Amino acid sequence: MSTTPERIALHTRLKPGREADYDRIHARIPAELAAAMRGIGVHSWRIWRSGRELFHVVEVKDYATMRKFLADHPANVPWQAEMAELLEVEDDYSGEDRGIPMVWELARQ
Repeated sequence: MSTTPERIALHTRLKPGREADYDRIHARIPAELAAAMRGIGVHSWRIWRSGRELFHVVEVKDYATMRKFLADHPANVPWQAEMAELLEVEDDYSGEDRGIPMVWELARQ
């Protein structure tokens, strides 16, 4: 079994005028949520913002398992409710999200 984490790209969009709120709120996520994510195998989660567009890169042991674990986690539920106020489309953790498919990469040789 591979120990290399999955690398998942995601895209979300903020509601108009919510950029500063997002930056302020997301500057520090709840410690309980960070611990839950680390505990389920998240190695890193990076987010870039360009205007209202958010681009995420998640490195995680198993993305599908992480989503199932966090769907009803007591640290994630209130966080997602807060994020839903800021995002055009909230993530309700339903379905089989697999992120954005990679179409090209320049890798080390």
